[in-house]
Amino acid sequence: MSDPVSALSGASYDGFAAVREIGPLGMITLRAKAGTPGLEAAVLAATGCGLPEVRRIVRQGTRAVGWMSPDELLLVLPYADVAAALASIAGALQGQHHLAVDVSDARAVFRIEGAKADQVLRKLSPVDFDQLEPGELRRSRAAQVAAAFWADDGGFTLVCFRSVAGYVMGLLSVSARPGSEL
Repeated sequence: MSDPVSALSGASYDGFAAVREIGPLGMITLRAKAGTPGLEAAVLAATGCGLPEVRRIVRQGTRAVGWMSPDELLLVLPYADVAAALASIAGALQGQHHLAVDVSDARAVFRIEGAKADQVLRKLSPVDFDQLEPGELRRSRAAQVAAAFWADDGGFTLVCFRSVAGYVMGLLSVSARPGSEL
């Protein structure tokens, strides 16, 4: 694996909410049917987390597992641990139909923090934030691009494709400008 480089070199913006790029993070897309023999053990070995319920994310320190679809999980872990996690998953799921892919360098990750952090995303995503529960992962849009986000530690973590990182940073920054609070 190459040396990690964040998509936007740690770009940040301080408005009525703080926005910052927090990459690079290690990310693995794991596709397998629920109930696949060895799946839960493979995820636990790679992340220290159990399998999440539908539309949930489970966290354990710097590691997490998010439910992305009925046959897809997103594993989040330190960038340097991805290769070992992939090897562990391959061993645990040997002979089982699955796909585990390092998507770390294909994603950008942002944090939105502050008392009004939800207002930044409310302007961009068609989500009822009053109903968004702690530990809930939402796949939605940030304006015109696909994104996934969850609330944690007094803010939100947002993941998008790296190819649109600059666009998303612009959206988040404009949405967080002082005087534009909802």
